[in-house]
Amino acid sequence: MTTAVGVIGLGLVGTALARRLLNAGYAVQGHDVQSQARQGFSAIGGVWHDDVRGLQDCDVLVLAVFQTTDVEQVMQVLFLDSAAAVRPRKLVIDCSTGEPERLEKLAPKLAACGIDFIEAPLSGSSQQINSGEATLLLGGAQNVIEQHQNLLRALSPTCIVAGGVGMGARAKLATNLVLGLNRVVLAEGMVFAQKLGIEPAAFLQMVLNTPAKSDAALVKGERMVNQNFTPESRIRQHLKDVDVMLAEAQKRGQRLPLSEQHAALMRAAVAAGDGELDNAAIIKQIERENNKGF
Repeated sequence: MTTAVGVIGLGLVGTALARRLLNAGYAVQGHDVQSQARQGFSAIGGVWHDDVRGLQDCDVLVLAVFQTTDVEQVMQVLFLDSAAAVRPRKLVIDCSTGEPERLEKLAPKLAACGIDFIEAPLSGSSQQINSGEATLLLGGAQNVIEQHQNLLRALSPTCIVAGGVGMGARAKLATNLVLGLNRVVLAEGMVFAQKLGIEPAAFLQMVLNTPAKSDAALVKGERMVNQNFTPESRIRQHLKDVDVMLAEAQKRGQRLPLSEQHAALMRAAVAAGDGELDNAAIIKQIERENNKGF
């Protein structure tokens, strides 16, 4: 029988994951709190549910929601409010960027209800997910991960096991810190180069042909040059991730001075109305900061 997979959260990431699952032959059902997501999801062949409870019969649930609070709320509604254990066992794959300790507390509650839980946050934009170039950073029981290798590789061909539940989120936060700072440094360098009389397109080619080259430059450089900020990932979403990074670092007695500044830039970008734009639009905030003068 075809495995029925429910995708909860049909934004950029959720829709990209649903498309990959459909292309791999899974029967995909979906729900999002934003009803406007319905048309795009139905257009790629998914079966829409107005109520998240309509996904309870799916064999697997893939979560692509905004934050850990949303994960907890969905699990409460679907499983934790019921005293009866699920039979046969179901699988929940959480692809959001979460808070490690809260996920560690959630996993045993789900296990008691007959639910296996795998963290699978993705490193990569929605376009990279679509093309199979993103990386799943997995956290969960090794036997559960091994049991569901085919499904996980349908989500992304590249999977890295970081450890048990909680370690996927930790891996995503640490790698996302580096990625985000690469983006904002590229933006600052591009504005600086232009002030020096180097056109953005020429500067990007210099970066791509020197040791300054990075995946951020490859993926976001042309968007910055062309001012193309149609979202593949959003400033608002990355700000949420950086806020989690800062909170996790504070618990451990560490300051993240560069990420603090990055968060401030993104907060200003959101206040200026750029929160829903692609992360490449951080260059607009760098330009605004420059225009403030000294």
